[in-house]
Amino acid sequence: DVLPSPDGPAPSVSITEIRQYLRAQDIPFHDGYSCLHTPSLFTGEREDQPLSANAPFTLFIDKTTGSFLCTATLAEGTWQDFQANVEMRLRGITPIPPASSEEMEEEMRQAREDARCIWERALPLWELLDEKETKETKALFGISQVTNATLKRFAVRYLRTARSLVFPWFSPQDATLKGLKLLRVEKKGGTITYVEETLPRFDSYRNLFGLPLIGRRDTELVLTGWELDALALHQAAGVASLALPRGASSLSPTLLPYLEQFKRITLWLGEDLRSWEAAKLFARKLSLKRCSLVHPGNLQPRPLEALNQGLNVTKILRSAVLASHKSIISFRQLREEVFGELVNTEQVSGVKWARFPELNKLLKGHRRGELTIFTGPTGSGKTTFISEYALDLCMQGVCTLWGSFEINNVRLAKIMLTQFAGRRLEDQLELYDEWADRFEELPLYFMTFHGQQNIKTVIDTMQHAVYMYDITHVVVDNLQFMMGHEHLSVDR
Repeated sequence: DVLPSPDGPAPSVSITEIRQYLRAQDIPFHDGYSCLHTPSLFTGEREDQPLSANAPFTLFIDKTTGSFLCTATLAEGTWQDFQANVEMRLRGITPIPPASSEEMEEEMRQAREDARCIWERALPLWELLDEKETKETKALFGISQVTNATLKRFAVRYLRTARSLVFPWFSPQDATLKGLKLLRVEKKGGTITYVEETLPRFDSYRNLFGLPLIGRRDTELVLTGWELDALALHQAAGVASLALPRGASSLSPTLLPYLEQFKRITLWLGEDLRSWEAAKLFARKLSLKRCSLVHPGNLQPRPLEALNQGLNVTKILRSAVLASHKSIISFRQLREEVFGELVNTEQVSGVKWARFPELNKLLKGHRRGELTIFTGPTGSGKTTFISEYALDLCMQGVCTLWGSFEINNVRLAKIMLTQFAGRRLEDQLELYDEWADRFEELPLYFMTFHGQQNIKTVIDTMQHAVYMYDITHVVVDNLQFMMGHEHLSVDR
């Protein structure tokens, strides 16, 4: 095993190693909340000069993974890419940002072109044919209280043909349109659901909605889980607010550099316990000492709802609790959380399975931090059932990581895609791309291990996935294969 496996995990690096390397190379740096800040290698300074401490510190190195992003040029890459560029600079060669594959570049270019076409067809909401249509559209999305001035400030448009609101993603570098999110309303019976679609696809869509409106001197921020909440917050409280591209599902580490300038961040992601759990998770990524959380409750719904109900949004923001509490606390500090658990017993019991009502009776729902073991003889259908069980949660936004040590990922993905489509796709190949596109949108990831593995490597990979993709559900199939048969005497 001289050469690393091409699909193995990237070698990990510690924050101590990163700091030692930067000092050894005479690269000046500041210690930030989630990242180290250094002058950029890519902004065209002369190669024969050392990086100056007077240059703007626009390159951010993630303290957990070592990956970097230059906010001035949008160059990004791994820690190994960063080191390679430093070496090139030492040899007098101009550093080159790591390139994506041609296929990826083409896909992104096409997505930008599609986004531009939609953007040009969409109208500002206040420029619809008549006032009646404007009022009806605003009522449909629950934004009757949001003023035209606010919609204009955030550049929100409306696409008549798709009956969707359009939220733009402008490049922080040169304000060009990089993509957009479409939001439409679906009514089923008495329930209203919001359906989102992004260009480019969600894993490449990294828009912090509202970022172009943030000033360099802003030091306080409210992070929300929804674009309409960001509008409501700005209008009701005049605060700097941004919306995360994937809501309470995940906070991608690639967004952390843009949040480094804020000394105080309040997370107000939604009104249910899942949002509350996500806020606590994200606060750890952002550094607990600068984060406060708005606790969901009857008098503290999501920001748009608070605006619609005429609640005092500023007062709610002031009541946010600090994310970092001391090691010892009293019941008084837990009092509100305990009350929240009593009021929301359904939510506390976890995410319910849509396809397995009987399972909900047994397990109540999927909750973080719990271990469920499925056991049965070979060929009894464990993998088939668990892939359906995991898919059910994944379709509800639970970020899932699969470790299939027994069957390969292609076969597993084929089983899951068939279950997702609910049809035999081998008989209807013309439908494959349509279902594959929809399947690709799910927050689902696969480990590339197969057969017996070193436990430490597997655990390291899981921890990396939790940090990168906010995984909250890990499937190991199966334990015996992962451990190998000679480990059977070990206390598993």
